[in-house]
Amino acid sequence: IAGLDSMSSTSGQGTTSITLQFSLDRNIDAAAQDVQSAIAAAQRRLPSSMPTPPSFRKINPADAPIFFIALSSPTLPLPVVHEYAETQLAQRLSTISGVAQVQVFGSQKYAVRIRANPDQLAARGMGIDELQQAVVQANVNQPIGLLDGERQAFAIKDNGQLTTAEAYRPLIVAWRNGAPVRLEDVATPIDGVENKRVAAWNVDKRAIVLAIQRQPGANTIETVDAIKRILPSFQAKLPAAISMTTLYDRSVSIKESVEDVEITLVIAGFLVILVILLFLRNLSATIIPALALPISVIGTFAVMHVLGFSLDNLSLLALTLAVGFVVDDAIVMLENIVRHIELGEQPLQAAIKGSREIGFTIISMTISLIAVFIPILFMSGIVGRLLNEFAVTICAAIIVSGIVSLTLTPMLCSRYLAHSNTEEHGRAFRLFDDLFQRLLSGYEKTLSIAMRHPRAVIASFVLTLFATAGLYTQIPKEFLPSGDTGQITAVTEGAQDISFA
Repeated sequence: IAGLDSMSSTSGQGTTSITLQFSLDRNIDAAAQDVQSAIAAAQRRLPSSMPTPPSFRKINPADAPIFFIALSSPTLPLPVVHEYAETQLAQRLSTISGVAQVQVFGSQKYAVRIRANPDQLAARGMGIDELQQAVVQANVNQPIGLLDGERQAFAIKDNGQLTTAEAYRPLIVAWRNGAPVRLEDVATPIDGVENKRVAAWNVDKRAIVLAIQRQPGANTIETVDAIKRILPSFQAKLPAAISMTTLYDRSVSIKESVEDVEITLVIAGFLVILVILLFLRNLSATIIPALALPISVIGTFAVMHVLGFSLDNLSLLALTLAVGFVVDDAIVMLENIVRHIELGEQPLQAAIKGSREIGFTIISMTISLIAVFIPILFMSGIVGRLLNEFAVTICAAIIVSGIVSLTLTPMLCSRYLAHSNTEEHGRAFRLFDDLFQRLLSGYEKTLSIAMRHPRAVIASFVLTLFATAGLYTQIPKEFLPSGDTGQITAVTEGAQDISFA
């Protein structure tokens, strides 16, 4: 199959799972059609005794299930609960957009189990293989024949499927000395399950657990919401003896994580505006660059919508980091216009002259900031695919902020800025102004010291580079930092020779 990178398989008793991994540039829907064709071509060479034909799902094997549902009953047998869980609920959930696969843990599918009696078989000269063959031949569902007359034809239909243990008891499995040997003479049929060595619990009660996996690229929150809309109607159709419980909902931790980042974004915006106010010490002068913040974010939303991005942790992280960038251009523009106003020019002329002088600087600042994130845009592999949305979002925010600072900011400055007299301000303003002057004086002193000792400054710069490289090799690294999802998973593995019990 074209684009197939690797293939691995996991086998257990009665089951085999084959994982096909394709290259990132391969369309997953087209690859699925190729897989379906390959399965169809191999079908005729597979054993006819397979209980179910092979099927495939489009999933990410590294993805954990997004939703767990447990069905249990204190009175009904587990095969009945399994029938509702797998045959009805799982099939219905599989039709939901975004759901790739519904796994059944603790499967208790009904089956008749036949326990042979070796002594009785030996007494009648029968082997296990003869008993097995007799059961297979007596339990078939095939056309019997056709009655064809002059005017009408009839297909003979007879259901040869035996569905209960009681129906197997009188089954004739052999003839000895002219007398029939029935199955109950040499074996004991019992109502049971296909695989007794599978079990699942909900706390301390046996249950059937459904684990729902999403398709690659599907929105987890939308998929979970669609699942939740179906559950109440299905719950209403369940017998009163069967209880349905949600064990785990991944969308809860995602919503809380997104909410945390949203709060961080708001706090970051507030702190940026507060810093502007403290240094400009003018409310109107603060509002003008502060307006660049929400307008840049809203403009970025438009770009994200066109590109099909969603508000997730990566895009919100990009917006949070961009909060400090998007006001820089507006502040630089504002400061230059204020400088002209303080020199005695009218706000309109100051805005025109100041924006003309600083326009190229704004453009160069915008391009230089975008250049930092260009390598992330062109990264390949899984990391590149993952961080592409982050890089595009932050670049879009920077571009929008540059446009805002070249258009909206000078227009607002021409209308709402005026020359202010320091004498008119109160004690708080003069206090901050005094603090700012001291800060500026300290900066001038340290700058003069640095200029007088250029060799020491260059040496410290080189040492910082080497220290950065050294610390980079020592700091722990991982693909994605682990986060708290509100779930603890423990896995135990028993020895090879222990019993299931």
